[in-house]
Amino acid sequence: MRLAAAVGLIVLFFVLQGLAARVVVAQDAETPATPVVTDDQVNAVAKTLYCPVCENITLDTCGTAACADWRYEIRLQLESGRTIEAIREDFVRRFGDRVVGTPLDPVLRALSLALPYAAAVLGLAAAVFVVIRLTRRMDRSAMRPAAGTVAEGAPRADYADQLERDLAGDRP
Repeated sequence: MRLAAAVGLIVLFFVLQGLAARVVVAQDAETPATPVVTDDQVNAVAKTLYCPVCENITLDTCGTAACADWRYEIRLQLESGRTIEAIREDFVRRFGDRVVGTPLDPVLRALSLALPYAAAVLGLAAAVFVVIRLTRRMDRSAMRPAAGTVAEGAPRADYADQLERDLAGDRP
């Protein structure tokens, strides 16, 4: 039973492949063999890549000879039919993650994009916490009488008598 099901799936796979096949038509003599790649297409790819030599400059705006060579290389790769992602992966393989600005790994990309925002939120929360704590501390200190002052309801006469004795130089 299992063998029959496996054979049936294989036959079904080949039937679907046959139905999905496309007819290939030969190109006319007027059509060039390689597609024409415009400067805009090259710059669209170069805009997503950073110069491996210069700092924080994209390949489309960098004026060095090395970047001109890399833009030409992008043109050749586009003409050969490579996808934008394949070109980016090739540059990352040769020059490292810094050429794309953000890592290609989804986890690292999420961390690199979310971490600055998380740090800003935590910093803001810490600042609010400190301000609230200082405000409460100032409110509490405003309610307490200062050291050396007489609290309300305390016998003022005793303090006045003690002051008089101290001024007169009498010792108890």
